[in-house]
Amino acid sequence: MALKHKLRFEPYTCYDDISHLVAHLETFAKEATEQEPDKAHRHFAKPGFFKGIGEYLGVSFAASNPRKSLKRSGRPLGNLPLEILAYLGGLADEFVNNGQLSISMHQTLAYNNIASLNDVLTGTDRVLNTPLPIAYAIAIQQITWVYVLVLPFQLLTLEYITIPATVVAAYIILGILFIGREIENPFGHDVNDLPLEGFCAQVAAEMDMIASKKKRTNAEWIESPENRPFWPLSNSGYPVWASRSEDKIRESVKHKVEALFESKKEEKEAAPVKEKAARVSDAAV
Repeated sequence: MALKHKLRFEPYTCYDDISHLVAHLETFAKEATEQEPDKAHRHFAKPGFFKGIGEYLGVSFAASNPRKSLKRSGRPLGNLPLEILAYLGGLADEFVNNGQLSISMHQTLAYNNIASLNDVLTGTDRVLNTPLPIAYAIAIQQITWVYVLVLPFQLLTLEYITIPATVVAAYIILGILFIGREIENPFGHDVNDLPLEGFCAQVAAEMDMIASKKKRTNAEWIESPENRPFWPLSNSGYPVWASRSEDKIRESVKHKVEALFESKKEEKEAAPVKEKAARVSDAAV
């Protein structure tokens, strides 16, 4: 959630989806939100009528600069995702010190995952703050507008069809120009931007799903009668196979491999016959 707001130049903590998640953390963003509530809530102000129409139509000079909230702040805004990672690092240190992460592999995995989150933070920040080189942007824009302005003279021989033909062609050419502008920042609120809200909701739902189940011992799920290790060759559960010898189990594994091979072979041989039958049926229809 914090990374989503950072990528959209929303540096405060007053947003509905994150305010209750970071209220207990001491961060620069929280201090700025408490000391500058007017500037923090200015983001929720709706644009004027004409400005709203201009933003909807994608007019460049009507679009608001998303970095305005960063420039207007009189307090340091910090880097909320990075500060949260610092809290997670301290939490991992405490787990290691009090013995909750006593296995070295688990310790390494915890720190590697925190490092991976930091890599995601820096990677997305690099995408956000690396615009199209100015030389390319100017050249593409100039070439586009020159082509559009000269286009009516190229289509003059079409007489009255020149006007609609120019509009259609200009729409296509200008669309290519705006595509380059949109690709520079895929983290905004536009329809064609990345669905960051959906990503956050999916991560939260999967975390809840994992946390809803307790840690189970191997005996609870491996030794269950519903565990059928040789299905579809055998419908017998784990207790039945656990009572058999190792040689018998290995022999059954071999039969399972052979049965699967024969099944795939029969499917390949039957495929041409099914395809021919389908063609005959289509022809009959």
